[in-house]
Amino acid sequence: MTYREFFSHIVDVVEALGATVLLLGGIGAFVRFVRNLLTHRVDSYRDLRKDLSRVILLGLEVLIIADIIRTIVVDQSVESVAVLGIIVLIRILLSFSLEVEVEGMWPWNRWRAGGDDVR
Repeated sequence: MTYREFFSHIVDVVEALGATVLLLGGIGAFVRFVRNLLTHRVDSYRDLRKDLSRVILLGLEVLIIADIIRTIVVDQSVESVAVLGIIVLIRILLSFSLEVEVEGMWPWNRWRAGGDDVR
C-alpha cells in the first residue's frame, strides 16, 4: 500500500465519521424533539432547530478535515486546491448562518449580549 492509498483510506474513514455524526446526531435531535413534544414542552421546535444546527456544524467540521487531508496528501493539484477553497468558503458561510441560528446573534456580537464566552 502506498502513502497516497493509505491516506485515501484515512479520508474515507473521516468522511464516514462525518456522515455518521450527521446521521446519528440528526436521529438524536428528532428523538429529543419527539420526547419534548410528548412532555408538552413549549420550545420543542426551537430546540430541534438548535440541535440540528449544532449537529450540522459538527458534521461540517469533520468533513472539512477530510477535504483538507485529501487536498494536501492525496490529490495535489491546482484544481483540487480551488475546489477546496470554494468548499471551505461555502461551509464558512453556512457555519456562520447556523451559528446565528443557534446563538441568535453573530459571533462577533456576543460581547454585547454580556456573554462570558468572549474570546
